[in-house]
Amino acid sequence: MPTITPFDESGEIVFDALGRLIEFWAGCGVSGLVVNASTGEAPYLTRDEKRRIIEYAVERADGKCSIFAGTADLSTRGTIELTRDALDAGAEAALITTPFFYRPSREETAGYFADVIGAVDLPIILYNVPKFTGYSVEPRTVAAIAEECSGLVAIKDSSGNPGTMAEVIRLCGDRISCLSGSADMMLPTLSLGGKGAIIAVANVVPRQSVALYEAWRRGDAAAAGEGQLTLSYVNKVLVLDNPQIAAIKTVLNDAGYGAGIPRRPLLPLSPTAAKSVADAMRHVGV
Repeated sequence: MPTITPFDESGEIVFDALGRLIEFWAGCGVSGLVVNASTGEAPYLTRDEKRRIIEYAVERADGKCSIFAGTADLSTRGTIELTRDALDAGAEAALITTPFFYRPSREETAGYFADVIGAVDLPIILYNVPKFTGYSVEPRTVAAIAEECSGLVAIKDSSGNPGTMAEVIRLCGDRISCLSGSADMMLPTLSLGGKGAIIAVANVVPRQSVALYEAWRRGDAAAAGEGQLTLSYVNKVLVLDNPQIAAIKTVLNDAGYGAGIPRRPLLPLSPTAAKSVADAMRHVGV
């Protein structure tokens, strides 16, 4: 799951709060945490902060769960540097968005990942997130990268498009793990042959997220379906109806975890929105 980054009122990282959250998530059975990703406000973190977060998370997790790291940058060179930092800091894999700001061609996207994978000996998860990059990577591009680069081990697809996920699984599901990046798509992804999910709502409903996966693994379709209904509702409230990071932090603060506030220019929820979110989360027992 992609973790939030706790900040205090002055915008400084609150490492103790992050540590308590890591213990909470690991204790709920979450198998892997991705620090420095979009939910962690990675664009607002410095290179030094990113390295410190990885080092701290690895130490605090202490083997209870895997620690991965978002390492995307605007340039190939920058991404290689951040990915090397992640390797040196102890991350077990890197999550890297497709190139953004300028829209790359299929050849440029494939070359970007080939360059990074060739430069750093760390497993890579390709992150397809159209709402942040402005485009969805084509499944055939993912397949080409997977065929050329053994260092590509997975894709996190946040397109929310069942057709995109189905085609990625058809083309390269035997070579890489296909993971849902959207809570709405967790069960559909598993049903299509995917291997799991990296979803933001697991910050606040980690037990429910793990329970859905375990229900699917043991063949309990009814329980998995109920779990998907819960996750889809939580996703609607926290991701679709409200600013995602502020909403997740509001819920975690209400639960006593000291998640803090977003780093500016992002803002906390208004009192009215915060009450609405709290009421909705009580409806699902959070």
